[in-house]
Amino acid sequence: MSKLYSYLTAKNAARSALIASCLSLMAPVAAQADTTLTVAQQQDPQNLDPIDTFRLSWGSIASNVFEGLVFRGEELELEPGLATGWEFLDNETRIRFTLREGVTFHNGEAFNADAVKYTFDRLLGEEGAKGPQRGNYTSIKEVVVVDNNTVDFLMKQPDPVLITKLAGYGAMIVPPKYIEEVGEEAFDMKPMGTGPFQVVDYTPTVGVKLAKSDTYWNGEAKVDNVNIRFIAEPATRMAELLSGGVDIALNIPTPSVETIQANDAVDLVAVDGPTVKIIRFKTDEGVTADPRVRKAISMAVDRKVIIEALLGGLASPISSAQGAKSFGNDPELEAYAYDPEAAKALLKEAGVAPGTKITLDLPSNEEEFREIALVVASYLQAVGLELSIRPHERNVFFNEIIGGGKTGEMYYFGWGGWTFDFDNTAYLLYHTGERNNPYIDDEKLNSLLETERATYNTEVRRKALQEVAAYAHENALDLPMYNLPTLYGVNKRVEGFVPAPDDRARYLNVTLK
Repeated sequence: MSKLYSYLTAKNAARSALIASCLSLMAPVAAQADTTLTVAQQQDPQNLDPIDTFRLSWGSIASNVFEGLVFRGEELELEPGLATGWEFLDNETRIRFTLREGVTFHNGEAFNADAVKYTFDRLLGEEGAKGPQRGNYTSIKEVVVVDNNTVDFLMKQPDPVLITKLAGYGAMIVPPKYIEEVGEEAFDMKPMGTGPFQVVDYTPTVGVKLAKSDTYWNGEAKVDNVNIRFIAEPATRMAELLSGGVDIALNIPTPSVETIQANDAVDLVAVDGPTVKIIRFKTDEGVTADPRVRKAISMAVDRKVIIEALLGGLASPISSAQGAKSFGNDPELEAYAYDPEAAKALLKEAGVAPGTKITLDLPSNEEEFREIALVVASYLQAVGLELSIRPHERNVFFNEIIGGGKTGEMYYFGWGGWTFDFDNTAYLLYHTGERNNPYIDDEKLNSLLETERATYNTEVRRKALQEVAAYAHENALDLPMYNLPTLYGVNKRVEGFVPAPDDRARYLNVTLK
């Protein structure tokens, strides 16, 4: 009986397996579920039109929706984008772009020379005047259509950073027919680009929903949807990341670094970014008009201790108002060393009495820097200066306090410099008449800055920009504090994410395990 039982059991098992196999072949194949990548970022850009904002929070969304004539990758290399190439003609007064063929906008409208001309006519015209981006492109006199796939940029003057700017804010190519059909306000909320994802829904203060484009010219996105949530409160954003509620979190606050590093499900990803924090001086009057006092203050502050103790060691000390990746940075330029005794000697030489009161102005929402300012105050107290900290509402600080030249002896300045070129940072800080430069009027600085802006020769530009940094250092026009990294929190189920140094995160090649 046992042999027969074994035989029948085996036979029945084989028959059951065969039936199951046949049934599986007959059964309909289940549809694969859509994949959704969920991202959290701190700010709502409040507008998705490329010419209406300068916020990094726009770049982290719109870099997936729009494209420019030029593409800049995460390693900051410039590559062909919607233009396959470009050349300088007529003694560099004309730049000819050859356009990529076969590209369409998300609404099916063709990308061509007319779209490029429309984009820049709009940017440089009345509509562009309403936003903050036009000033970056006023070196362009006119865009001329040569044929359907060729345009010429006629230049008023040289603009050595133009090619880089064409890969970024303001210069993203937009669809003429769609904008004319739906109007400007509708385009603000639901724009069309040529990128790998298109906007499905934008709910201000809540988030943006993107869906992959089935017609993208440069490959297919690996996820079907991207759900970008605006979570302003850092603690809430971090809780969502750590609980798995979001896959990628931008704008990681420094106090959360250790918590993320201790979580087995999440990686902290850091990359050198463009953001620098500096303290500027009132150089036209008061005690800080004396360069010896400015040098003394620079020597009195131990920035390395501040970086280690308050920033978790994640920032880098700087010797000028730029980071290591900035074009024009001189790695040989050394910041003033921490030397409180030398600082005291300089203050005495300058006739500054112990207990002299000075003021540091800053925006009230810069909570991290306010804590740093308190440490700076203790360092200055150790050399005989009494520093008071005066916060202001952000718009008042930048428009009235700095813009109106009403700062105390010292004031905060933070800058992103998304072009990674010292040109626009240095020009804003040191050229006479610029709104971020209420005090410095120096012909040597003006000459150096105008020289580098007048040529496309990279070596001439690098030399001039390094001289600007050296001159600012020699005269202690600022106290450069640190360069911040760009931080991301990434769930370990995410693969293929390459961190962007300027917050312009791209999700084309991201997959989810």
